[in-house]
Amino acid sequence: MSKTSVARFYDELADDYHLIYADWEASVRRQGEALDGLLGRERAVVLDCSCGIGTQAVGLALRGHRVVGTDLSARAAARAAREGARRSLPLATAAADMRRLPFADARFDAVVCADNSLPHLLTEPDVRTALTEMRRVLRPGGRLLLSTRPYDELLRDRPSSTPPQVHLPEGGGQLTITFQLWHWHDDGERYDLEHFQLLPADGEWRVEVRRTTYWALRPDRLAGLVSDAGFADVRWRTPRETGFFQPLLTAYADARGSA
Repeated sequence: MSKTSVARFYDELADDYHLIYADWEASVRRQGEALDGLLGRERAVVLDCSCGIGTQAVGLALRGHRVVGTDLSARAAARAAREGARRSLPLATAAADMRRLPFADARFDAVVCADNSLPHLLTEPDVRTALTEMRRVLRPGGRLLLSTRPYDELLRDRPSSTPPQVHLPEGGGQLTITFQLWHWHDDGERYDLEHFQLLPADGEWRVEVRRTTYWALRPDRLAGLVSDAGFADVRWRTPRETGFFQPLLTAYADARGSA
């Protein structure tokens, strides 16, 4: 992963990220409720290590958890802090790489890494490093919640685009259309993504294009890497099971220590 290119992608997207959703506020509440149901405790101390503009972090804080958010994008992390403040939530955020988390050992009850963030890491050593860091900052028995796209399915079809998403606020407002083009690498696993947003401007369309790269990491392979990093009871759960919009891996920090 090029830290600079991924950070730039989300820095450029931070102001408009909510326009990806038909209703971002509803998604914040819905995702917070789904993740809350998997934490298994009230007022957990949670690290969202890929917090973006706060979709999951704000959602969990609204459910009463004490959340800290970090993100590679300083601009996105700053917006997450503003979104928390706007709701009078104590949401602290910082810019940080999930491979080098700026926290003491055993600081958190749970670590969240959602919304297909981990697959920005394009090599197995980088994924191992990030998972080891997540394990390090978890207390023994602490919970890992990690979601990706359904890559088993996507690797069968290797789609070249996503359907357009339309954002039109109730009561009027700015119409936005978002879609993606995917360019698969020769290895069949990694793909360059072009993210398009079409926004009305003076009777015409303004087009914003942003680019980044992902690794379509198969669920069984990722589960093995999570286990190797010192987690136990590693399980994939479907959106039907959890109410979360993506497949979600859950695991516990093995009290015996990391491998």
